[in-house]
Amino acid sequence: MTATLTPAAASAPKVLPRDGFGPAVSGSLTTCVGGLGVWLGLVGMFSSARSCHIGWLLPLSGVWLDLDPLGGFFLTLTGAVAIGVGVYVIGYRHHLGRVSLAVLPVFVAAMLMVPAAGSVTTFLLAWELMAIASLVLVLTEHTRPEVRAAGRFYAVMTQLGFVAVLIGLMVLSATGGADRFADLDLGRVGDATRSAVFVLTVAGFGSKAGLVPLHAWLPRAHPEAPSPVSALMSAAMVNLGVYGIVRIDLQLLGPGPRWWGLTLLVIGGLSAVYGVLQASVATDLKRLLAYSTTENMGLITLALGAATLLADAAMPAPATIAMAAALLHLIAHAAFKSLGFLAAGSVLAATGLRDLDRLGGLAKRMPATTILFGVAALGACGLPLGAGFVSEWLLVQSLIHTAPGHDTVVALTTPLAVGAVALTTGLGVAAMVKAFGIGFLARPRSEPAADAREASRAMLAGMTLAAAACIVLAVAPGAVANALRRVLDVLPAGRGAAFTDFGAMVRLPGLHGSIAPAVIAAALAAAVLATVLLATWRSRRRPQPATLPLWACGADDLTARMQYTATSFAEPLQRVFDDVLRPDTDIEITHTAESRYLAEKVTYRSSIGDAIEQRLYTPVIAAVAAVAGRVARAHTGSVHLYLAYGALGVLIVLVVAR
Repeated sequence: MTATLTPAAASAPKVLPRDGFGPAVSGSLTTCVGGLGVWLGLVGMFSSARSCHIGWLLPLSGVWLDLDPLGGFFLTLTGAVAIGVGVYVIGYRHHLGRVSLAVLPVFVAAMLMVPAAGSVTTFLLAWELMAIASLVLVLTEHTRPEVRAAGRFYAVMTQLGFVAVLIGLMVLSATGGADRFADLDLGRVGDATRSAVFVLTVAGFGSKAGLVPLHAWLPRAHPEAPSPVSALMSAAMVNLGVYGIVRIDLQLLGPGPRWWGLTLLVIGGLSAVYGVLQASVATDLKRLLAYSTTENMGLITLALGAATLLADAAMPAPATIAMAAALLHLIAHAAFKSLGFLAAGSVLAATGLRDLDRLGGLAKRMPATTILFGVAALGACGLPLGAGFVSEWLLVQSLIHTAPGHDTVVALTTPLAVGAVALTTGLGVAAMVKAFGIGFLARPRSEPAADAREASRAMLAGMTLAAAACIVLAVAPGAVANALRRVLDVLPAGRGAAFTDFGAMVRLPGLHGSIAPAVIAAALAAAVLATVLLATWRSRRRPQPATLPLWACGADDLTARMQYTATSFAEPLQRVFDDVLRPDTDIEITHTAESRYLAEKVTYRSSIGDAIEQRLYTPVIAAVAAVAGRVARAHTGSVHLYLAYGALGVLIVLVVAR
């Protein structure tokens, strides 16, 4: 049987000239802007609140910048990601034109403005600047039709999300009687208005965070954008969608009613499970990482919903643990996802490939990149000694220590949430084992993979910074304890219990349960060392065996066709979740010329699209196209007719206003 697969669209590497605004200048500026963001974020977290008003920059309201612990946390996180990406860009000379290199530090600066914005007008300005800059970066290779299609899809999705955020914040500002967040009179905002703002902002911010069903732009834009841009978008920009939910819905408008928490919990659980399902069957390396972003943003949103729900149910300790889990997982995801995309960029630069079915054998050709991607994959798995393990453990502990009593809603939702987290973790392990094992181990399955070369020193340095952050979070999460405490103190659902014991031994506040990641790491290191020493000692005592050729059932040598591909590895999972994934399969049989009963060749084709996109977006797009076609008939080119349309519109507005 012959399997015909669609390879990932990836163009050959394109080397940039060294003169002009090159990678060195862009990377250095990006690193400096990121360093400024880290400094400002630390000032915001560990000093008194500060504000700055620049009146001449915008008419009427000016620009308000405020530094507080919550904004400082996201400033530090965004700046830290930008530092690693900036160092990486210095040595990255592929698929980045001069325009993109110039826009890259602007994109980072726009992202830093979002958590620093102190007014509605400033926030919307920064949000739109961030969206425009990211769109320009996504369209770096705009000559390719795949990139143009991804850019159009991303532009529509991000602008629809912006419209939802714009309406929600305008309603909040008008009802609260102020433009600046600190001056809003929330006592004037009624329950119905709060709920309307919540729905609009969750939709708008959830679109930016890549939550289901507004995630469709993520697996389109991330694979087509340059890898450093993908790292910034997936490890930093999507976090700002979570920031918007936390700032507007949980801090300013919170504590909200119970259904707010249930909404976030359900959206988060669906996003986590659906994202990891798509990641487990994806064969495009960057598409797999993009769906992994949806998965992890879903886990973070689930934790926020659990914290809101548990706080409303008068369970302060589990609510605080859930909020701490969300914040810690934001840090962990930023570390391992930026590392994953940067490592994927090194593979793409060395081979021109993203298709896991055509990779393999990179461990010998790119050993440093292989180890660094392994660190990222371990962090994304949620297993011990991975960057995401402690945060996921805290989330599970917050859900199983609820003691709901007579609270039926909590008693029903928390076990389902635990099941969603467990299923997500299991499928996440399968997805990352596939990405690492198929992509980097075994034998190469194409000439570009066999001829790959290690990444440059600057690229390895940028990845090493992210890997160091992953290791610290995995072994000593207490390094970020002070930052978490500062943020928890300003959130209604996070300050119910004092989460102070967050050092080498992580103990739950007021509950039974603790974990010591450093002890786990030391025990594993001791076990590995003892195994190596024992094996060395036994090998010295035994006579050296003779070297004989490998017996392979009569074959001379093993070939790449004898090993698993990404498609065959994921096929059992595809069968189990066939009703959710809805794969498109086709079998073509070519008969011999002599008889129609004898088959000469059987061709099997299989492709898995996004079921939600096909069932939700495709009908909507078709309806919009049909309406646009009808409207186009009214465009006759007559100026008099257009003036009549305008007069009719003004008349309708006047009648409605009257």
